[in-house]
Amino acid sequence: MNHNQNDIKKIKELFLQHYKGAKTELNYKNLYELLVAVMLSAQCTDKRVNIITPALFKKYPSVKELSSANIDELKELIKSCSFFNNKAKNLISMAKSVVNEFNSQIPLDEKLLIKLAGVGQKSANVVMIEYANANLMAVDTHVFRVSHRLGLSSAKSALKTQEDLEKIFKTDLSALHQAFVLFGRYICKAKNPKCEDKCFVKEFCISKERFKAL
Repeated sequence: MNHNQNDIKKIKELFLQHYKGAKTELNYKNLYELLVAVMLSAQCTDKRVNIITPALFKKYPSVKELSSANIDELKELIKSCSFFNNKAKNLISMAKSVVNEFNSQIPLDEKLLIKLAGVGQKSANVVMIEYANANLMAVDTHVFRVSHRLGLSSAKSALKTQEDLEKIFKTDLSALHQAFVLFGRYICKAKNPKCEDKCFVKEFCISKERFKAL
């Protein structure tokens, strides 16, 4: 980490100020819809997931219907999503587990969520952050990129980066997660980041020399 405590405090304040009340861009009406959308969003844009889910939720409005879904019909509904074959299998398996092991109630606990097929640490934390405002950090490609460009972590893995961020910031983690995602998606982009005109934390960026010309 390249920053002192005052820098960390300022970075935190700036993100919370710029993204006050930020929420996921995934469309959902309940915990079931959120979990399915988050599972589909792995290596897939939220925009694409939001195109897929209306028909999906109409056909399978709860874990009960999804648990008995025909896999080929499910694949057809989600085929425009990356890794749709594997995601279809995981969605049905997840739904069966919720029906059989949790009395059709999706557990609002990250340790139990992780036990469901297709739900890793990041997905479980995203669900908990979005639905329960849990004081957790989830690291996707956007959060990973922003964290490293700002010198908040030099960890090679998402999980280690998550640990670094939780240790550094301690509180307001759910809000910071949402802020980092949106900042990485629209400003601190992988290609052509909007460093000069849009970035409000460029004074802290350890990569700004590298991206100055972009």
